[in-house]
Amino acid sequence: MHEFLTMDSEIIEKTEEYVRKKLQGEGTGHDWWHIHRVRNTALQLAKIEDADLFIVELAALLHDIADHKFHDGDEEIGPATARNWLENLGVGESIINRVCTIIRDVSFKGAEVETKMDSIEGKVVQDADRLDALGAIGIARAFAYGGHKGRELYNPEIKPESHATFEAYKKSTGPTLNHFYEKLFLLKDRMNTQAGRKEAEKRHQFMKEFVDQFFSEWGGDFEL
Repeated sequence: MHEFLTMDSEIIEKTEEYVRKKLQGEGTGHDWWHIHRVRNTALQLAKIEDADLFIVELAALLHDIADHKFHDGDEEIGPATARNWLENLGVGESIINRVCTIIRDVSFKGAEVETKMDSIEGKVVQDADRLDALGAIGIARAFAYGGHKGRELYNPEIKPESHATFEAYKKSTGPTLNHFYEKLFLLKDRMNTQAGRKEAEKRHQFMKEFVDQFFSEWGGDFEL
């Protein structure tokens, strides 16, 4: 428990306002409402796991404040932006370090790249972020981002890849449907918490049904 609860609430309030202004109206699925959902889910998981709610909420709010996907693949700009913001608010160094470590490690980095979280706070934020990449919202976000990048919906001549490094994953330009095999279908087995795994399984099944329907329509299969 932190000593100055009023101070913590003010930091959260100011951070929410900052992130909301910065990401409001963003059209790739990494917008304010993605942050809003991840924050709410992370706090639910944090209560179940008895994690530090202040650390979890700050990390969830700031986890996409400067995503590498929109900054030429720069992996350090997110933690650096978060650190600058928190330092300006007078947040203690130990808290900043914990939050920035979560932001640095939260993202999926390729099928063959381990992204292990050491803290329970990191685990619940990572689970919350991954849950938002699954299910109906995950499908919508995948195609929103694919459209933003000018990618094909699907091309049977381009096969999914299993990326061995983060650099290879960042350079991927395959069709959006490949992303289901390169990332989304892998997430349910990489959840950290029991509650996260249970919800991921449901959303995973929904995505599998969507992809089955996609291929059925792609092949022109229907009953008269």
